Amino acid sequence: MEQAGKDANAVPQTYTSLKQFYPFYLSQHESRTNRRLHFVGTTIVLALIAATVASGSYLLLLAVPVAGYGFAWIGHFAFEKNKPATFTYPFYSLACDFVMYKDMWTGRIKF
Repeated sequence: MEQAGKDANAVPQTYTSLKQFYPFYLSQHESRTNRRLHFVGTTIVLALIAATVASGSYLLLLAVPVAGYGFAWIGHFAFEKNKPATFTYPFYSLACDFVMYKDMWTGRIKF
């Protein structure tokens, strides 16, 4: 199966599973700085969700996309020099962000 790597002109592939998409997702996150920014953003997202549950202040949820996408997009545009996969594959990208986060915690992927 051919994957669309960092080539901006590559024809987008149709993925049918998260398992199939994840290698492509990782190919878009080769920069350690980008991965670290994703890690920070995801940690803040989880903290905001926990704070919302603990406080009952649902206004905190407004900061979730800013934290999650803000750090990630800085990583992609400034360090990885590619377009975030979320623009083409929003649901798979969101899920894979949490898979990569777990893989960074467990040491499967370098932090």
